[in-house]
Amino acid sequence: MIRVTRRGRTAAVRATVLGVGALFVLAPVGVTPRGCGDLSGGRLCIEGPIGGKGGFTTRYVQHDGGPDLAVRLGYQRKDDRLTAFADWFGTRRTRDGVAALGGHLDTEPGECIRGVLLDPEGQAYVTQWQCDD
Repeated sequence: MIRVTRRGRTAAVRATVLGVGALFVLAPVGVTPRGCGDLSGGRLCIEGPIGGKGGFTTRYVQHDGGPDLAVRLGYQRKDDRLTAFADWFGTRRTRDGVAALGGHLDTEPGECIRGVLLDPEGQAYVTQWQCDD
């Protein structure tokens, strides 16, 4: 039987925290999360249950120091037969560098979706397609 003292537990907790911290430090830099696309001024993401019914959110996060912008946020869907025109959740001004809008969608198995942003000059930006796997 191994006896652990309070001092031993504290040391074990510190070692665990340091080990977990090292994982974050060693994580790949510049990896774009699934459902996101990196833009010159920030990151655009879409989240939701692809292939089912539920809430979807399109989010734009500006890089540090960007001016507040009014952006139109939405999504585009496709399946093996067609690619639909973009549909919109609405327009939102960034606050503290973030704008997010969403709604409920019913997506089918085999369907794909991507986030869409329209900037104040009318330029459209999209994420990569995310498909029901």
